Amino acid sequence: MDLRPLALQALCEADLEQKLAQVAALKAQAAALSIAPESLLPEPAALPGRPARPALIDPAKVPQRSVHTPEGRAALIHAVCHIEFNAINLALDAIWRFADMPEDFYRDWLRVAIEEAYHFKLLHEHLRMQLGHAYGDFPAHDGLWAMCEKTKDDITARMALVPRTLEARGLDATPLIQNKLRAVGTPDALAACDILDVILRDEIGHVAIGNRWYGWLCERQSLEPVAHYRALVRQYGAPRLKGPFNTAARQQAGFSAEELAALTEPAAS
Repeated sequence: MDLRPLALQALCEADLEQKLAQVAALKAQAAALSIAPESLLPEPAALPGRPARPALIDPAKVPQRSVHTPEGRAALIHAVCHIEFNAINLALDAIWRFADMPEDFYRDWLRVAIEEAYHFKLLHEHLRMQLGHAYGDFPAHDGLWAMCEKTKDDITARMALVPRTLEARGLDATPLIQNKLRAVGTPDALAACDILDVILRDEIGHVAIGNRWYGWLCERQSLEPVAHYRALVRQYGAPRLKGPFNTAARQQAGFSAEELAALTEPAAS
């Protein structure tokens, strides 16, 4: 069995439970899966597969709710749940889409897909059992997948702008979210903080994978990583990164001192 077509099959799956089951099957079969890096797989008409809900709306129109109400905490957890669902798809897309990479590249992104599915399950169970909601109950936006679409023809841009930019924002945002939830102090809020601890730990590793392969690709193409990153940000309209930054987590994820310094410069927007 070849990993890359199976990853595409899971990406195309619209049924939530079936998608999670297919990722679980990839985990169970991981050691036995072969990888054909040279294969060029045709792109299906509509990606990614996803359920009819949640409704996807403009990011500016996503309602803001207070975490001091159960409904507000449910909306917050739902938003993170949606990010993790998208992250499953992003990892699966990297596996099938990009040919002629080392085998470790595909296995790294399989690991990410498996861990993102675990995060989704933790959050979805919390949402259902402690807050009385399910994935799809609140509107969401599609910013993560939109950048995935923009960078589908440029693997270096994908590594630069999805794991190293959009997903790295989660390293910065998670402690801020946890601080708000701890201030609420209810059992469900504190339980959510524990889940976010697990997610933050794993996401450091996911961003590190993005850093690893971005650096590898820059070296292969004789590109200077910081300067090329700035050029990619401009070319693809990546969002401006705003502090406060979780410097310790970013260091663990492999950002260099020069890259960390560049975060506060206008050119790193």
